[in-house]
Amino acid sequence: MKKHLFALYACLFVVMIGFGITLPVLPFYVERLALEAGVSQGSIVLHVTLLTGMFALMQLFFAPLWGRWSDRIGRRPLILIGIGGYVIAQVLFGLSTSLWMLYGARVLGGILSSAMLPVAAAYVADLTTDKERSKGMAWLGTSVSLGFVVGPALGGMLSATDLHFRASFGHFLIDGFSVPFFAAALLGLLALFAALRWLPESRSASDERHKREEKRADWRGLVRDLGPLLGLAFAVQFGLAVFEAIFALYAQAKFNFGTGEVGAVFMVCGLVMAVFQIGGVGFFAGRIRELYQIRAGFGLMGISLALLVLSSTKWSVFGLVALLAMGTAFIIPNVATLISKRGESGRTGSALGIGNAANSLGQASGPLFAGALFIWQVNAPYLITGLLLVSVAYFVGWKAFSGREMR
Repeated sequence: MKKHLFALYACLFVVMIGFGITLPVLPFYVERLALEAGVSQGSIVLHVTLLTGMFALMQLFFAPLWGRWSDRIGRRPLILIGIGGYVIAQVLFGLSTSLWMLYGARVLGGILSSAMLPVAAAYVADLTTDKERSKGMAWLGTSVSLGFVVGPALGGMLSATDLHFRASFGHFLIDGFSVPFFAAALLGLLALFAALRWLPESRSASDERHKREEKRADWRGLVRDLGPLLGLAFAVQFGLAVFEAIFALYAQAKFNFGTGEVGAVFMVCGLVMAVFQIGGVGFFAGRIRELYQIRAGFGLMGISLALLVLSSTKWSVFGLVALLAMGTAFIIPNVATLISKRGESGRTGSALGIGNAANSLGQASGPLFAGALFIWQVNAPYLITGLLLVSVAYFVGWKAFSGREMR
């Protein structure tokens, strides 16, 4: 592995630990602030899903811009902006004393940190050949997934620690709920220092050829070239977001899970995704077409979500979540690989930025969809989303086996 790619993967791993730390505690943190503000119990679900989706909504609008700017001025400065924005957002989250402050921190974090993943993927594309691309994207996904292995477990422990302290500073407050967010910010600072020291620019910002190509880039034409690949990027993130956004509430309602158990489930999810992105996608790269792997992934995701509503034991939940993660692992790096290949000729950052916007649209709409259905009927989000994902698997299979391109 190229040493600069290793530095990139290490930085992403550390940042994703920070993201993962906040997953188990976020619903309970929102619940506490909402109850203090006199919000009804039914509205708490809506606030949890809105806060989850708000981050992705900002990525939807800004990721394409960051991707395009990375084609113009280079990858390194925008990766640094992404990590720095993430740190600021986590600190503000930990200091928040009201729901509106949480929303403000979420919006700011979404705007700035949305530079991180699409530009990191473009960095990988810069330093890999077409033959190496799938493995490079798989390692990128693995660094993200491994962060989610460590992060939720650490977040569960930090949130479960009974720390009896409370200090207020004007509109800001520090108490036991702040600890996971401050820990996430500290990890982000470590990643920022590492990126400053060991992450060089992957391409020259003064390269006139790339500048001319970037100026000629037709956004409408690029979206048209990417075609249904954007739909696949949306679908996988939509399904994953539906699962993640309400899982803490769903597991609490049906199995009486606490923060530690929710963290353990997310840890299993991240571990399985990490193992299969390297072991599965890495092994099948060059042996089995990307579309075949994507089809299998959507099938696994859909079946596992649909069966989750029939779960009667805690152990069956872990098994089905592992199946969901396995399916996701086969989809995300392969879709990113196909998108990056379509964005050659100096448009890689733009293509991956648009792809990340499709990801973000799924991440933003999934929680809203899940929250609305959860309020109506507890099992409805997972059952309906599972059936939708199986339908996507059928569509991809028809395209793959008929020899049609994803256009």
